[in-house]
Amino acid sequence: QLMRILIKYQYLMKLVERMPRVCKAVIKTSGPERSLQERQKQHMARGLPKQKPIAGVKQVIVVASGKGGVGKSTTAVNLALGLTANDPSKTVGILDADVYGPSIPKLMSLKGNPELTDNNLMRPLMNFGIPCMSMGFLVEDVAPIVWRGLMVMSAIEKLLRQVDWGLLDYLVIDMPPGTGDVQLSITQNVPIAGAVIVSTPQDIALLDARRGAEMFRKVNVPVLGIVQNMSVFQCPKCNHQTHIFGADGARALADTLGVQVLGDIPLHLSIREMSDRGQPVVVSSPDSPEAEAYRKVATAVVQRLEELSG
Repeated sequence: QLMRILIKYQYLMKLVERMPRVCKAVIKTSGPERSLQERQKQHMARGLPKQKPIAGVKQVIVVASGKGGVGKSTTAVNLALGLTANDPSKTVGILDADVYGPSIPKLMSLKGNPELTDNNLMRPLMNFGIPCMSMGFLVEDVAPIVWRGLMVMSAIEKLLRQVDWGLLDYLVIDMPPGTGDVQLSITQNVPIAGAVIVSTPQDIALLDARRGAEMFRKVNVPVLGIVQNMSVFQCPKCNHQTHIFGADGARALADTLGVQVLGDIPLHLSIREMSDRGQPVVVSSPDSPEAEAYRKVATAVVQRLEELSG
């Protein structure tokens, strides 16, 4: 029995030794003008859908995070409102792509079902001058969405292609957390101007934020930068500042990735209270430091988009 094992081992070792010669022979038979890597890229490209712009939308900005609970949706809403506050001539819309946990209806204080146009397109619901579309408008408030992947992809396609957005300078897409099917579907089907990564300064959130940033790079979506959310807590009584989730963790990640920090958003009671009431802080408290922080993020996003387009 031991001899049989040794014979099999020797046979396998000979196969391993021959493998480089076999691979070289295969590459040579394909012709010197085409490398193996080129053929692999062409094969992969055949399976990818062609990107098609959203009708009427000039630039698409995706707001993403590696994990939930870091304030991504709140940032997306206030970013959209900040873009219009900084330049009222610009038209901005919000698409809630978080099919399983839509937050935009609550944050924008919107309810009801979208009306249909003569072309059978859904009309976005409007508040604060921002047209919004979300799966939350199409299902009951507390109804769980228990769908498999293909149904989710079909819903995303409808939200992208069967909505009458009119003419928009920017469409801000609130992505679901993580790096799954929805993210890949949107980035492969729609030309994205840039991605904004939202993270808290704590290490566990930064690990997932980095995965999100690397995913966008793999699908050739520019990462505009990182928003460091809940960066510092200031006591409302004594004004003492405490870094509950750590200090400047997102800045260290930005340096590692070679991107910039778009801004720091404080951990403030008014942001939470106004969000729960459907009155985002940029419109409910426009003169507050919190609103100013979001407007600075919006300014930084526009500057990065101009740098990339220039």
